[in-house]
Order: sequence, then structure tokens, then C-alpha cells
Amino acid sequence: MSIVNFYKDQEIFITGGSGYIGKALIEKLLRCVPNFGKIFILIRSKKGKTPHERLEELLNSYLFRRAREEHPESFTRIFPIEGDCTELGLGISAENLKKLENVNLIFHVAACVRFDDNFKNSVFMNTRGTHEMVKIAEHMPKLKAFIHVSTTYAHPDQRTVEERLYPPYADWRTTIKLAETYDDETLDVLFRKYGENHPNTYTFTKSLAEQIIREYRTKLPVGIFRPSIVISSIEEPYPGWVDNFNGPIGMLVACGVGIMRTNNGNPDCIPDFIPVDFCVRALLLTAYKIATQPAKEEAEKLIDGVEVFHCSNSKMNAISTGELIEMGKKVILDNPFEKCIWVPQGGITRCDVWHYIRVFFFQILPALFFDFLLSFTKYPPLLMKLQRRIFCTKNSLELFINTEWNFINTRLLALEDLVGDDERPTFGFMHYIDMNKKTFLENGIKGAKQFLLKEPPVASPQAHLRLRIYVVLDYIVKYSILYYMLRYIYRTVIV
Repeated sequence: MSIVNFYKDQEIFITGGSGYIGKALIEKLLRCVPNFGKIFILIRSKKGKTPHERLEELLNSYLFRRAREEHPESFTRIFPIEGDCTELGLGISAENLKKLENVNLIFHVAACVRFDDNFKNSVFMNTRGTHEMVKIAEHMPKLKAFIHVSTTYAHPDQRTVEERLYPPYADWRTTIKLAETYDDETLDVLFRKYGENHPNTYTFTKSLAEQIIREYRTKLPVGIFRPSIVISSIEEPYPGWVDNFNGPIGMLVACGVGIMRTNNGNPDCIPDFIPVDFCVRALLLTAYKIATQPAKEEAEKLIDGVEVFHCSNSKMNAISTGELIEMGKKVILDNPFEKCIWVPQGGITRCDVWHYIRVFFFQILPALFFDFLLSFTKYPPLLMKLQRRIFCTKNSLELFINTEWNFINTRLLALEDLVGDDERPTFGFMHYIDMNKKTFLENGIKGAKQFLLKEPPVASPQAHLRLRIYVVLDYIVKYSILYYMLRYIYRTVIV
């Protein structure tokens, strides 16, 4: 069966549709399998906007422009389902549950991905939310595949992670009961001991959610999809599309505008990044595999009776942190940011002392100086606020950027064999592995400029001129400081 024909007339339920992977998944479905039956999106009211208004705003965004031009009719078969993954029953009304009775495919993408989130909220969203989702799925008689999106970092104490389930770190039922019983402060103190094998609440609660999927493997056609660090797209729907500052693009943007000039870690470390369009293609193929080749037929091959797919790079087209920073700086100098306030410079060092010296002199002091100048204008001081955000983000990502894991992805790569030659341009992903790194970074910077900073993707003449002025000023400042330091040493020590 072709993949397009498989998705024909299927009713699909997606949680996390307003998130990064969720948005890209919806766009891919609307554009590449427009003959689906219906798509239901779980979405909650937020900031005074109803689910209908939020979904309409999402579908009218630039991300969906290409899909709307190619298949406008597909947009008439997408519907919001009001709900919230932190609530019991996902907060879905009886009327809306009735609409979901004929659902064939579930993509459970919703998750709280904040590494610094409190324990209670992470448990409610990532663990209890998964349990509530599988309980609803039990009442869908036509369900063919339930794909739970987890993370390759759900077992951070394993340096080599295989495509299988691992022993639990805690009992998921007990953890949910604790979250429902105690207050935030007590739970956050408890987590330091309770989740001691995990760097944050995100990885811990996602690992517990996998145990829920294990328990329901005989009741539902389930599969676990584990992406690594998801970054900007290679080609779909647009090269360099991104909607958040997470991962390496956020660090390059901070470096590019001149507010981040140092990092500490191992420049030879190879982190695991995966483009979002690679991820979405693999996700669609995972559902196709679970639905058309049930795991029951391969039960003897599976340790836990659950198929796990690692959507990871696994060093197939690796780039070290040091290479990424150096290449990124060159790309930014060729295409500078309009909002650049200083020369994109700096680098990564293994020495923590040298790193914090550079933080103080090249980030904190300039931020204090510029905030002091802003205090005399109509604009509020913001540089120190940004420095605090950079510091917190860097600390939360430090383990993931400076640690190498070996994610075995044999089962994921085998999905390519399910794609016929005629559909390979639409659903195949192996050609992504040979992507040109420099071209990818160039498109990533253009995407960050366009989609995050709302700038033209190609720098204006004014931006290039401004950068040249900053380069001259940077040399003047550096050599002036060096001159006065040497002069002081000469007068006080030598003379």
C-alpha cells in the first residue's frame, strides 16, 4: 500500500498541535496527504482566545502558506477539540469525545518541554496526561496506531541507548499520586532525591510515560517515537523554518546579535541534532508501520512487545560543538542580523575560570553599560534580563550539549524501506543524512532572522555597514584596553 493511500480517509487525533513538532506534523499532513478524512487537534483556551480562534490563527500563519496554496480544500477537514493535557480526562467534554469515536490514528505529541519546570506540572502534563490519553484511546474501536512521542534522553544514565524500553526509575502510579497530593515546593525538594538519575523533571516524567505505554501494549496498537534535539528544517515546508530559540540556533542567534560571547564545555563533543522535517517524515512512517505491520507479528523480536524508534542523527552526519560555533560565526558575518548590537565573536573553552572571566568582562559589563544608557531613553533596560535568560538556558542544556550519547537507530532507518521509489521525495528521509552542513547553517540563520526575529532573511546594506563599524570599534576598544593595561603594568611594576 502506498503511504498516501494509507492515510486516505483516516481520522487523525493530534495532541501538542501548537508545539514545534505538532505544527510541522499538521502542515505535512495538510500538504502531502490532503485526502485524509479528518484531523482533530487538542487545543486549550489561552490568553483570552478560544480553541477555534487559536487554531484559525495557527492555520493562517506563514508556516501553512504553501499548504494553503497547494491544497486549500484540506483545511476544511481540520477541527479543534477543546482540552488540556494537565487535566483529568484531558478536559475533553462528552460531546467532543463523541467526535473522536472513529479516530484511526493518534499522535500524542503534547509535552511540557521546559527543563526548569516544576515537578507537579511536568507529572501532570507528561505522565498523567499520557495515562489520560491511553484511557481515551481504549474507547476508539477503529484505532490502528497510537504513536507516543517521547525523547531519546528519557534514560540519561545510559550512554548507549537502544531502541527498547528500560527498567522504570519509579512507579508511575505512585508518582502521579504524589503530584496530586503535595504542593509544588514539597515536590520540588522531593525530586532531588526521587529523580536523582535525571537532570530535570522533563526527562524523568517522559521516562515514566513510556512505562504507561508498556502497560497498555496489549490493549492498544502502540509505538514509541523518541526524537533527539529537534532543530530547524532542511527543506520543508521552507528551508530553515524554526519557531523557537531552543538548541543550537538559539545559541547562534545570541552570538550573532553580540550578547553571547563565550561558552564552557568540550568543543570536540558531538551533540545529537535532528531537523524537524526529518522528524515529521519519520513520525508519519512510524504510524504507517505500526498500523500496517502490527507488533504482534514481530512479538518474538521485541523485548517488551513495544516498537521503539529513535529519531536521531547518531553521528551519521556529525558536527562537533566547536565546528558548529566556528562555522556559525562565519555564516553570520556573511549574513549579519539587523538587530546586531556588537561583533559576533567569542567561542567555547574547557576552562570554567576563563569562561566566567569572559562572561563578566564581555557579557555582564557591556550589558550593564547598555542598560544604563537605555535608562535615559523611553526603552526599558533589557540586556541584563537577556543575560539571565542565556545563563539559565545554558545551564539547562549543558548536559545535553556537552555529553555524547550513542542512540541506536536501526529500526528507524529501516522505515525507509517501506517507502516506494515514487513516494521517496515526499516521505523518504535518508537523503537528509547527506545534507551540506554549511548550507544547512546558512538556511538556519535565514530562518532565525525571518521566523524568530522578524527580519529579512538576507541582511540589508545597512546591517553590513553597521557590522563593519562594530568591527572597527571592537578593535579600538580592545587595543585601548590592552594599551592602558600595559601602561599601568609598566608604570607600577617595571618603573
